[in-house]
Amino acid sequence: MPPQFPVDVSTTGTMNQSSTSLLALTVAPAQVLRGFQALEQSGEAIARLGKRPLIVGGDRTLATLASQLQSVLEHQPLNYSFASYSPDCSEASLASLQKATASHQADLIIGVGGGKAMDTAKVLAHQCKLPVVTIPTSAATCAAWTGLSNIYSDQGAFLYDVGLDRCPNLLVLDYSLIQTAPQRTLIAGIGDALAKWYEASVSSGSSPFTLIISAVQQARVLRDILFQKSADALKEPGSEVWREVVDATVLLAGVIGGLGGAQCRTVAAHAVHNGLTHLPAAHDVLHGEKVAYGILAQLRLEEMLQGNQLAASARQQLLKFYAEIGLPQSLDDLNLGNITLLELRQAAEIACSPSSDIHRLPFKVVPEQLMAAMVSTTTPVERSRSHQELTTAMNEE
Repeated sequence: MPPQFPVDVSTTGTMNQSSTSLLALTVAPAQVLRGFQALEQSGEAIARLGKRPLIVGGDRTLATLASQLQSVLEHQPLNYSFASYSPDCSEASLASLQKATASHQADLIIGVGGGKAMDTAKVLAHQCKLPVVTIPTSAATCAAWTGLSNIYSDQGAFLYDVGLDRCPNLLVLDYSLIQTAPQRTLIAGIGDALAKWYEASVSSGSSPFTLIISAVQQARVLRDILFQKSADALKEPGSEVWREVVDATVLLAGVIGGLGGAQCRTVAAHAVHNGLTHLPAAHDVLHGEKVAYGILAQLRLEEMLQGNQLAASARQQLLKFYAEIGLPQSLDDLNLGNITLLELRQAAEIACSPSSDIHRLPFKVVPEQLMAAMVSTTTPVERSRSHQELTTAMNEE
């Protein structure tokens, strides 16, 4: 058996934040199997959860891994069926998958693929009240860990997220699968994981609550691990340092959201991501790439609206790190340099909608301010203009 990640923690818990409040936490998967060839050795653990699994993934992933999955499941033996979530983790796809679940009389959902496959499998299992196994094929997000799913339109525009009643019953982290993914996916995962610190620290850095304090400090540890190890990891896929970075992006990043809850999970960086998903030109940009760019936009907001010099220094530090490992620093780097002012405004207005996580910032943000931040993510500190100057310049254009 591969080494197991010890997760001897209840997936629900309570914390008194006031005399009347009750907080339910989805902290961690019930079990994590990790190691090279972990999938090949996961059959018994899967079989304990169900005998008629429905395997959910994208068309290409299912075609690529079909024989490997069949070998694992038939060895038990299990009566399985495959179902594609195409075109996206959307309401239409979920409705179709619910029918597939009923038709197969499935008693278990297995999600295999990237973040959207994980999200689809988790929310489908939640809707059908079935256990779920997540098998990520890249380290691009922590979706295989969390008790949360994002719902998109069929065209890939973010609509809303769904808090689930538990994290996955089993997470199979197979380094062999992760290593076959394009390196770009791990770089994106690093960007997504970095956001945990920059978002949690600004929304929850002064919290007096024990688990939130713990989550914020874990986010700082996560940031430091990524700063120290990412460059070496990208040079040596499959090495020990590479495995540590994969663990950071898939596992530790998930721990932070589990301990800290929604307020530690997303703020402005993810809000920017959500806005950009509504632009067709951004659909080929990975989740973590948009989030990484969103961190820079958030720091610019802190600079412009608060005069925060620590944010200015952090942004410069990130720009150097991004350049070293290949994360996007600007709209141009996202291949969005040619979007119109109207499209930029559309993304900013969605990011600033009343329900947006951007309002977890300790100051008010309106679309015009966010637009100014989004077009100035690489501005040198010594030549940074004030928000008023940037807004005036934009209005003149």
